[in-house]
Amino acid sequence: MISKLKDPKMDELFKAILSLKTIEECYCFFDDLCTVSELKAMEQRFQVAKMLSQGRVYSEIAVETGASSATISRVNRALLYGSDGYKTVLSRLEK
Repeated sequence: MISKLKDPKMDELFKAILSLKTIEECYCFFDDLCTVSELKAMEQRFQVAKMLSQGRVYSEIAVETGASSATISRVNRALLYGSDGYKTVLSRLEK
């Protein structure tokens, strides 16, 4: 998947994100960049990843987050077979 995304314009977007220094700057940038629905979907997937990494079960995650079983399964697949992006961020947040 990474190879499908990788190009100079995407690099520029990621550099812009990495330039953000505060949560408030993130709110402002992502408010301009994304719709509320897009942000809520990303928030939900991140919460699902966090809960899966804690060993929580699908049914509990679905009730707490409102995520569908398809979303939970997709996030789980990313945790198991993905690029380790979730794992990298979750381990850094634990510290």
